[in-house]
Amino acid sequence: MPRKLNYLNVSWPLDFISLFPERRPLLVEIGFGDGDYLVNLAGTSPDANVIGLEISSQSMDKAERKISQLGLRNVRPIHATAETALAHLLPPESVAEFHINFPDPWFKKKHRRRRLIKRETVDMLTSRLLAGGTLLLATDILAYAELAHETFAESAGLNNALETPWARDLPGRFRSKYESKAYREGRRAYFFLYNRDSTPVAHPAIIQELEMPHLFLHSPLDAAALVARFETERRRHGDIHIALLRAYVDPGRDTAVFEAVIQEPTIDQHTMISLSPRDKPGEYIVKMTGVGHARPTYGMHRAVAAVGDWAAAQHEGARVLERKLRA
Repeated sequence: MPRKLNYLNVSWPLDFISLFPERRPLLVEIGFGDGDYLVNLAGTSPDANVIGLEISSQSMDKAERKISQLGLRNVRPIHATAETALAHLLPPESVAEFHINFPDPWFKKKHRRRRLIKRETVDMLTSRLLAGGTLLLATDILAYAELAHETFAESAGLNNALETPWARDLPGRFRSKYESKAYREGRRAYFFLYNRDSTPVAHPAIIQELEMPHLFLHSPLDAAALVARFETERRRHGDIHIALLRAYVDPGRDTAVFEAVIQEPTIDQHTMISLSPRDKPGEYIVKMTGVGHARPTYGMHRAVAAVGDWAAAQHEGARVLERKLRA
């Protein structure tokens, strides 16, 4: 079985040659649930490559088992949110079809940022579609259908392929377990079908990884003394949220590690940042580690800076000597 994929262990952007045996049109399902629709899409599209995006680990396991049992080689599930995939994995004009089935509506105001069909995400979806590409959406919630219609209607680059805002049925469509159950219970879905036209739209480039972040620090305190002083730290830099949760010490190596959660608009990371000695007494290097498949994003640079600045503030004789960081 091919190795399990997630947004932290794949290349940015995706290396399609390493994922699939042949270069073919790319179909992407966002939020594949139990994986039945994804597997059917791959099985009925032998001349295409298929990627499924999902944030549920349980759903990932189910889909991977089904793909393995059927021996499908043209489909790869990836553990990632749509926002992360659109910003870091999928290049502009790379996708022939997006399939979105019954996304969570997230109606509460405080949850709006989690809603998939919103202005900024639809613009990114459009930018990743090839000219002539297709965007398909299914929902069984009327209020969500109305929101989607309003958003799509205002989207440059998308044309409604239907004569009405939405359809109540699409002949020949494969029905997942969820959709079949809804029909049995008398709940019919609302289907949207949009085509990408030739209208120029903004094509935000893939957010690439930065150079490895690190800084050099002088402190009269050793790692054990620093860890003894540590309390949870939370910092915000614009729309980046950083939480330094815990600190641990390896006294034999005079090394401290700090558990960090970094939340950026397009990616969340949970990793460790280390503070370890250099050759000169009292000098340390603070840097990201590979724990959690950490990637050097701008938020990671800010998290390394947060650890270094906190450590420098713990003693009047401590100071940051040099920063290899993005400001």
